[in-house]
Amino acid sequence: MKTLITGSNGQLGQCIKEISEQYPTIDFVFVSRKELDITKELDVKAYFESNKFDFVINCAAYTAVDKAESDIENARLVNATATKYLAQSSAKQNIPFIHISTDYVFDGMISEPRKETDEVNPINIYGQTKLEGEELALAINPRTIIIRTSWVYSNYGNNFVKTMLRLFQERKELNVINDQIGSPTNALDLAEALIQIVLSKKITYGIFNYSNEGKCSWFDFALKIKEQSNSNITINPIPTTAYPTPAKRPIFSLLDKSKIKTTYQISVPDWENSLERMMNQN
Repeated sequence: MKTLITGSNGQLGQCIKEISEQYPTIDFVFVSRKELDITKELDVKAYFESNKFDFVINCAAYTAVDKAESDIENARLVNATATKYLAQSSAKQNIPFIHISTDYVFDGMISEPRKETDEVNPINIYGQTKLEGEELALAINPRTIIIRTSWVYSNYGNNFVKTMLRLFQERKELNVINDQIGSPTNALDLAEALIQIVLSKKITYGIFNYSNEGKCSWFDFALKIKEQSNSNITINPIPTTAYPTPAKRPIFSLLDKSKIKTTYQISVPDWENSLERMMNQN
């Protein structure tokens, strides 16, 4: 089963690569921007004309949430336009297209886990461009699977866990926001869930949520990282208002995972256990 993975240098792409050898029945093809610039329509068309696939997983994304507020054109190019090109080419080959999206498509105003059918209302450019990508993919390729995830971290790239571990070494005290609620996602868990979908005997299309189980604030998350890294740093809880950023963040963006668990029989690990799993790798 030949499966194309775009964004191979990102967190999720590298995590899929890390576990790929465990799945010998899948012929993974990993491409970064160097091998395939998905923002160029003719390049994408030519690549798909030269290569035939059974599955496409788009892990490429513009994820600099604050930078996106002033870099709208590039954020839209990667998160929406490039997604359109991949959806067109995968549709032409009549193959499933998995596109990774975000909890940031919601405004965070409702304090209960968000279902796939809930009304979307992004409050920043990143969320808006990711939503545009979702809509384009679903409209163009009827065999599209959207996976909305949240607070992704791993041993690769830039993420909250790696930032905390670095700051623990550099500082004696740290302020972390305690009024934004969600659930962290270990990218390795998400990678395994994606492969499980690819290997599924019956593919169901549409939108699905995936993050680790449980809920926490960024402050709770930081405390758990502190505990598992045996750091002595002092961490203070602060409200969102005390740490203004160019992009607004949803206050509550917990995702309801019941659909993906039922449809694909995917077991979702608890976020604390998954964090421990990553920390033990280091």
